[in-house]
Amino acid sequence: MKQDIHPQYHTKAEIRCSCGKVFTVGSTEEKMEVEICSNCHPFFTGKEKLLDIAGRVEKFKARVAAKKTEVKSKKEKKAVKKEKKIADKKEA
Repeated sequence: MKQDIHPQYHTKAEIRCSCGKVFTVGSTEEKMEVEICSNCHPFFTGKEKLLDIAGRVEKFKARVAAKKTEVKSKKEKKAVKKEKKIADKKEA
């Protein structure tokens, strides 16, 4: 490795969150301040709010549930495909 090109590494760097929580980690910065951490982030605290516009979450959940119920074996899938081909030929 080349000498004198790497930043100084602080093993006890202090990270302060706006909520008041203090973390000690290793970093090239000695002190840092962050706005949000795992202590106050809604995803980690369980206070997450989903902004559902036009029922997208429900649509997604319904689509996933439909796929789980429609799981078929390879034989069943081939039979369905074959039936569709026959039906298409009859219509044409």
